[in-house]
Amino acid sequence: MLAAAAAATLGGITPLAAQTTSRSAASPLAAAAASITTEDVSRRVGVIADDSMMGRDTPSRGLELTAKYVADQFRRFGLKPGGDQGTWFQRYPITRRRLDLARSRLVFQTGGTISTARLDQTARFLQGAVPDRPVSGPAILVGGALTPDGVGRMTLRDRVVLYVPDYRHPLPENATQVARAIRVAGPRAIVALSNLDSAAFAARVPRTAPERYGLDLGAAGYPATVEVSESAIGPALRAAGVDLAQVRGAAGPVGRDLPGLTIRVELRDSVLSRLTAPNTIGILEGSDPALRNEYLVYSAHMDHIGITPGRPDSINNGADDDGSGTVGVVELAEAFSRPGVRPARSVLFITVSGEEKGLWGSRYFTEHPTVPLDRVVADINMDMIGRNWRDTIVAIGKEHSDLGATLERVNAAHPELHMTAIDDRWPEERFYFRSDHYNFARKGVPILFFFNGVHPDYHQVTDSPDKIDGEKESRILKLLFYLGQEITNAPQRPQWKPESRAEIVESGER
Repeated sequence: MLAAAAAATLGGITPLAAQTTSRSAASPLAAAAASITTEDVSRRVGVIADDSMMGRDTPSRGLELTAKYVADQFRRFGLKPGGDQGTWFQRYPITRRRLDLARSRLVFQTGGTISTARLDQTARFLQGAVPDRPVSGPAILVGGALTPDGVGRMTLRDRVVLYVPDYRHPLPENATQVARAIRVAGPRAIVALSNLDSAAFAARVPRTAPERYGLDLGAAGYPATVEVSESAIGPALRAAGVDLAQVRGAAGPVGRDLPGLTIRVELRDSVLSRLTAPNTIGILEGSDPALRNEYLVYSAHMDHIGITPGRPDSINNGADDDGSGTVGVVELAEAFSRPGVRPARSVLFITVSGEEKGLWGSRYFTEHPTVPLDRVVADINMDMIGRNWRDTIVAIGKEHSDLGATLERVNAAHPELHMTAIDDRWPEERFYFRSDHYNFARKGVPILFFFNGVHPDYHQVTDSPDKIDGEKESRILKLLFYLGQEITNAPQRPQWKPESRAEIVESGER
């Protein structure tokens, strides 16, 4: 049963009363919500996920065109620029780099036993931030039948994770989610052990490192992940008493400290060039002199994964991921800009980039906010809201703040939308920690994350505009419009639940 709560007054008008009034076809709120249409959603997804955007990789010309398109829409709605120096854009620095493979290596030591793997012979770099100096720390062995939730219960922060997959069998369906859960847990480095035979592994080691892009934040990003042939470092592992066959055969998750083993990761990097990538930001100023300096944020990521070479259809259009969310931000900006619905608080509409690279744009914004972050009362994030079930949308994070009760109250007030926001269906996947809202949450901003789940077209060239259910998405966005009106007109800002704030904001464990 949906929770009910009494609404407090603001200037003699209750937010809940405003929501109820909005159900009248003649009300300004209803007229504003009605501006969100199936046709507009479908048309805008068609623009953002068109082949001409070339998959919106970060960085790319297609991403720049998308950022400009969003800015042009914001300008047309009469928003104020919310980026740097009076522009619509906040540009963050990224660097084009290349590893020096011959000078990069891993050193495993147990007592007097030392094993070394070089990145031009028996190890290879996978992803993450290359540290400026060698990294070492306490080692922890992670393997077995892992789930993202099981990883989340391990203490990986400031450890060097020795991750033990089994490449001789098909990887589990959740392998990508497990790997991401390890990355966001805050280890110093991740070393994946490969049990392929020496010749098969050698074929995977590049002779020349490819160019890659990285966020130049001046703060730690995702840790470096390196894969190493276990045959190269076998002596040190055996001296540490590590039984890899036992770990791979475990029926449950394995997370075991290795106090006798020291792992040192030495990566030598060179900077080839420096570039920037955009976040697009528009502001609708609030109407209340006392509250207009507080902000509600609507966010989504406008980037995708670019081009997959060697296929007849090589462009990953990213219509659902996250063309749907980007269009959501634009549609909501238009609705809030309609006559008679300007809220008490201000609204910040943000489309970030670099999400697919590791939440780059939202990370940069929350480290370098263009408005004071302590005045951001909530973030409503949208990532993939155009597919799957017609009458439900998952709202992740409901349990962590009173935004959950606000959402249920607003949802109950609008049965005409035939849309129900439900609890997280996949808590074991830890989606709360895996999209742009998390960067707001870790800084103390209460969030709700709207997400319809993945599908077979996720990160495939088949995630195309024709598969978006524009009618369903329009109803989700109307619900989020009414939700935002409730938040921006409430006398009190949203509040964390104490235990959630302790876990997510104060402990730093995630």
